[in-house]
Amino acid sequence: MSDEQSTAGAKRLPVHAEMSQFEIREGELVVGGERLSLLAARVGRTPFYAYDRALLSRRVAELRQALPPGVKLHYAMKANPMPAVVQWMAGLVDGIDVASAGELKVALDAGADPREVSFAGPGKRDAELRQAVASRVLVNLESPREIAVLQAASQQLGVPARVAVRVNPDFELKGSGMKMGGGPKQFGVDAEALPELLKDIGRAGLAFEGFHLFAGSQNLRAESICEAQQKSYELALRLAEHAPAPVRFLNLGGGFGIPYFPGESRLDLAPIGANLAQIQARAKTEMPEAEIVIELGRYLVGEAGVYVTRIVDRKVSRGQVYLVTDGGLNHHLSASGNFGQVIRKNYPATIGNKADALERETASIVGPLCTPLDLLADRMDLPCAGEGDLAVVFQSGAYGASASPQAFLGHEAVVEVLV
Repeated sequence: MSDEQSTAGAKRLPVHAEMSQFEIREGELVVGGERLSLLAARVGRTPFYAYDRALLSRRVAELRQALPPGVKLHYAMKANPMPAVVQWMAGLVDGIDVASAGELKVALDAGADPREVSFAGPGKRDAELRQAVASRVLVNLESPREIAVLQAASQQLGVPARVAVRVNPDFELKGSGMKMGGGPKQFGVDAEALPELLKDIGRAGLAFEGFHLFAGSQNLRAESICEAQQKSYELALRLAEHAPAPVRFLNLGGGFGIPYFPGESRLDLAPIGANLAQIQARAKTEMPEAEIVIELGRYLVGEAGVYVTRIVDRKVSRGQVYLVTDGGLNHHLSASGNFGQVIRKNYPATIGNKADALERETASIVGPLCTPLDLLADRMDLPCAGEGDLAVVFQSGAYGASASPQAFLGHEAVVEVLV
């Protein structure tokens, strides 16, 4: 059952204003059309991540409706590289963006069209660049060094190396959770160094296709995203005058955020779509061969996933309730606040098998690790819970399992399922 369908006895989740994508049935959270306790039995053990394929499809459909026709949508699989998720997404989006040879293999195994795969990253090894050329994917150049390596690989393999240049712009995405451009950065080539680099690309005989600009991530302000897109387009237009071939690929990045914390509102797509329509109209005359690309990761998958961990102990220490679970920061570093948060805030969470319980308490959800950093929820208002209950962390579809130190203290790796 998709979250759009009505179900007898189903209720909308009251725990957090932004968690209405999931329903409650018979008192339990519903993920992928299944009550959480039954899903846990199907998985066979906890902890686990579950990703709802209906929600993934709905998010892409919403974007398609908001974006102007012709703007391509790429999935940045670093957000969630689970092979089943990548395969599902490959059937929904126009292309896949990878950041390593390992991700490249997953994308190609998933059936992604090599012509619509781009490879970014500031430290690509020679062997990885050779693999990219052999795979006929687009390489986003991040340094002058990569030109010579790609030229040699192209000559040895008899396959033209397809390249775009990742630009480190002279501006940043205002209000972004993580700034990826502006000022000194390890990412891309400084905009002012591009004219000479573009000459080198032409001299090396590489197949130049365009530019990749990514100013920042996790932004909930449409006006900031629109401003960055406009500035990115203007910069690309200026740089195109120095390019060895017409621009055919123009990746304006992403930066679309999702709400995690109290007081945050969902991103308004309408002004972004209108802004892209303006850019697209200009490009038809100013860069007529260019395809506009938007690259998104977290925005596509983040809200479709939950992390589920079982409570193994309930402790009270000097009046504070601790729900001790069988998984923690080793599986979900982001929710613990140790992956990008300056001041720790709680991700939305609940007790999944008692999601609409009226009896509530203030409690902390902690993992099994021997460190006070192993904290999934700090003094949250939660349904009363005890041993055997299932704690759930929402907004967990991105930067979860693959972004966490799963080998820490020797606990088992987390299970992932697409449902």
